[in-house]
Amino acid sequence: MAVTLVVFTALGSLVLAAPPAKNPQSGSVGLQGEIPSNPPKEGATITVPGNGQNFTATPITVGGICPKGLLIEIYKNNVFSGSTNCDTGSFTLQIDLFDGKNDLVAKVYDSLNQAGPDSSTVSVNFNANKPTPGPRISLTSAYAKRGAVPGSTLTWPIILSGGAGPYAVSVDWGDKSPADLISRPAAGELSIEHVYKNPGFYTVIIKATDANGVDAFLQVVGVGNGSTQQSTQSGASPTATAQPKVVWWPLLVSLVLTIAAFWLGKRQQIEQIQTRLRKGQKPF
Repeated sequence: MAVTLVVFTALGSLVLAAPPAKNPQSGSVGLQGEIPSNPPKEGATITVPGNGQNFTATPITVGGICPKGLLIEIYKNNVFSGSTNCDTGSFTLQIDLFDGKNDLVAKVYDSLNQAGPDSSTVSVNFNANKPTPGPRISLTSAYAKRGAVPGSTLTWPIILSGGAGPYAVSVDWGDKSPADLISRPAAGELSIEHVYKNPGFYTVIIKATDANGVDAFLQVVGVGNGSTQQSTQSGASPTATAQPKVVWWPLLVSLVLTIAAFWLGKRQQIEQIQTRLRKGQKPF
């Protein structure tokens, strides 16, 4: 609710702007900014898996140490394979692998999307127990982290490639809501959508299975950004109603100043009359 201050003076009334209300508020728009800073100077280190390790099943766990507060992105053979936040000085996430050799690299980014140093490369090998014809099914995205205001729809483009159609895709949004199930007849880009009810960071797990029963995994970071505007039914914004508020202290100050000015003027007038009488002049 907006408040208008009405100030009374000797010349009338003067309307002043009310003090700013706390955000978020009804019918308002919040502004958020970032203070420029230097890019991260320290990168992440992959400690799991070990260099040269061999795998026959996916997903595998990738973990290590990292600077707190940064976003960790894992790449295999220069293809984005998953992301997570570094909250405690260490990280862990699951990724799938390409057939053959996979060069794993961890990249770090701050809240301004400034990149820090890359980790050293860890090379692992993957040879599936059940080889499949053609390229292995894979999931990736152009976005490692994506957010929306709670209550609005978060749309996330995902790229599904390899494998054999049709595909079954499941998405766990990390907020304890039921997983989304999507059917796709062919590979290509698809958009997944979700509405978060509360602000925060969420671990999103996407899994795709092709017609041969081969799985692909992608872990990313979903964000509920925090609402800057409260809405009513039908999406309408409530209207703030201005309500006058009378403030009496300026009137009292004005009254005191008026009396003081009158008294000083009267005193000066008396002194002038006395001076003229001493000089033998008419008082008026």
